[in-house]
Amino acid sequence: MTEVQAVRLTTPPLPAGSRRAWLGLAVLLLPVLLVSMDISVLFLAMPTLTLDLDPSATQQLWILDIYGFLIAGLLITMGNLGDRIGRRNILLVGASVFGVASIIAAFAPSAGVLIAARALMGVGGATLLPSSLALISSLFPNARERAAAIGVWTAFFAGGSAVGPILGGLLLHHFWWGSVFLINIPVLLILLAFGPFLLPEHRAGVLGPLDIPSVVLSIGGILPMVYAVKHLAAEGLDVKALAIGLVGVALLTIFVRRQRQLAEPLLDLRLFRRAQFSVAIGSSLTGMMSLAAMSYLTSVYLQSVTGRDPLAAAMFGIPMAVAVFVFSMGGARVARRFGVRSSFVFALLASAVGNLLLLGVGVDGGLAWYLIGSTIAGIGYGLAFTMVSEVAVSSVPPERAGSAVGISETSFELGNALGLALLGSIAALVFRSGGDYSATLGETIQRSDGNTALIDSARESFVAGMHVATSVGAVLLVVMAIVAYFAPRQHR
Repeated sequence: MTEVQAVRLTTPPLPAGSRRAWLGLAVLLLPVLLVSMDISVLFLAMPTLTLDLDPSATQQLWILDIYGFLIAGLLITMGNLGDRIGRRNILLVGASVFGVASIIAAFAPSAGVLIAARALMGVGGATLLPSSLALISSLFPNARERAAAIGVWTAFFAGGSAVGPILGGLLLHHFWWGSVFLINIPVLLILLAFGPFLLPEHRAGVLGPLDIPSVVLSIGGILPMVYAVKHLAAEGLDVKALAIGLVGVALLTIFVRRQRQLAEPLLDLRLFRRAQFSVAIGSSLTGMMSLAAMSYLTSVYLQSVTGRDPLAAAMFGIPMAVAVFVFSMGGARVARRFGVRSSFVFALLASAVGNLLLLGVGVDGGLAWYLIGSTIAGIGYGLAFTMVSEVAVSSVPPERAGSAVGISETSFELGNALGLALLGSIAALVFRSGGDYSATLGETIQRSDGNTALIDSARESFVAGMHVATSVGAVLLVVMAIVAYFAPRQHR
């Protein structure tokens, strides 16, 4: 790929700060909010969804994270495809796919159909994030306004994951679980109606064809690895888990070797030689892992342990959602005043402290610890996530900025999915080791026939698993903070 690429705008760039540009940004925020919300909107819906569809423990995990894994695997591919067919075109096509998949998911008659629909939503969602961020550069040619617009974009992306459970709780209070998917439709209709008029088209020329083997190898490597982790958590170590895991490792190894040989790799591994870039990606990965695990496990805790309905459980998530959103908006100003390194270390440590405060949560009390801990964690997550894209892009030469953004978005999505698969599996292992329970707490309560002793014991085991998983998440955050503190400064 040449460093100077021919760029064709089929719609002229907009004047800096024009009303149309800001309206275009408002339209672009819609898919960003949807994609990030749909990562977490099912957290509160899982107990009622489980009653209707009766998914197995493995199917429950696939319902939750197949969406995030496909987004993670396809983000860089879809970003490259958008360069060839047009960012606006792929944005609108992806929104249509996302909408159709949402309707299928809302009326899914079985767990298998819901998993397939969530996978299709992941394919559509993978087109929305890179296209929307790339189009901001066309809407705002002025560097200062572009930075402000990207800050708003990041706040909506980071805040959407925290808002998801709250929106889910409000919908589940009045409607059935499928409503958490149908809410996507009116939002997507607004995007499809106004996008063609408010958003400029953007294509880059002088690009070689997509390397299809790299796409196949990346997806083919990630999914077997995740399946092996799920199987290990549900069934224990056996030949099946080991064999599938080795297949994933082999395919990812071939993928990495192929990227090193290609002139135009799908993933430019040379970027990771830059310390600050690696720190930014590591921070988004560990941050999203711990946030996803915390959000999911506390959602189950609030419903299945404390006995609250989805709406009441959602209300307890408001302080963290507000903290994430507000500090995402102000993260750039904090970094300018105190320095990026210090701000990063503080954000990661604050997130870790918030996770550790959940150790004060118990079966019979401790909700104040949850509120304080989740709010402090939200402050840390908000600051960290809004700095990731800026640090990632500033760590590389301008001609590599697009690749850096694609990788940073992938790390967010992959971190979310790994948090559910790895930390969620740790919590499940601790829970199952506590007694002769069903695969999940919800199933145990449902099949207990009113056995109070069994229910109380199962709730104790779930809380123990939540403590272990969130503590592991906190340790990962502390390690990442230490790495960020001692990382060498960027040399241009």
